[in-house]
Amino acid sequence: MTAWSAAPVCSACVERVGSQTGALCEICGESLGMESAHFAAAMGVGACTLCRLAPPDFARAVAYAAYDDELREMLHLLKYQRVLALADEPLGRWLAAAVMQLSASASAEMTVIAIPLFAARERQRGFNQSVVLADAAVARLKKVWPGLAPAHRAMERVRDTEAQYGLTTHQRRKNVRGAFRVVDGDAVRGKEVLVVDDIMTTGATARECARVLVRAGAAKVWVATLARVQTEDAAGAVMWDVVAPGVATGFV
Repeated sequence: MTAWSAAPVCSACVERVGSQTGALCEICGESLGMESAHFAAAMGVGACTLCRLAPPDFARAVAYAAYDDELREMLHLLKYQRVLALADEPLGRWLAAAVMQLSASASAEMTVIAIPLFAARERQRGFNQSVVLADAAVARLKKVWPGLAPAHRAMERVRDTEAQYGLTTHQRRKNVRGAFRVVDGDAVRGKEVLVVDDIMTTGATARECARVLVRAGAAKVWVATLARVQTEDAAGAVMWDVVAPGVATGFV
């Protein structure tokens, strides 16, 4: 057992978290599933139906692992029990691995922006978990990707949106529409931007942030998250998020 914090996390739990496998949408990272993968291959495309019909403003979204089991618990330890040590190891290491999936396509120099929380919510929590994770990942990538430049305050959330869990995909998009704005145009204008978040569910938040950034002059937007909720896991993830803030969780 390795004690990275007051809440011990055993090495066996860490080792059970593995990177995603299988056929994934080449744009948003959604699992295509067997039938969709065969259809996409037959059509000579690698994107999911949604990305083909309504392409997002981001070029590609990547995630390290599926949002379930041990990874889900670790993220809740970070967000709701303030176990900040996990942001560096192992979560920051895993997020850095996700970012590296973009290295062959993205620019050597990118502005890094963690998806902002509404100011009142950030004050209540005491930190933005996405900022903590993004900074940990950038620090780990400093030698291999020195052009990653955090500018988290370049974008802000201008209204306190309803919690996304329990909402349909359409409701999620409507919920975040107009929720963000760029406040430092110089940080994004003409530059490639890497948007970072802890979890990607339907991609509604990432799509809206990318839309706002492109309108502000960003040359290209990429998205990296630690975890990705896949369609078949969505119901379980929603139920967990409903109860988790009040649940004392940990590892033994």
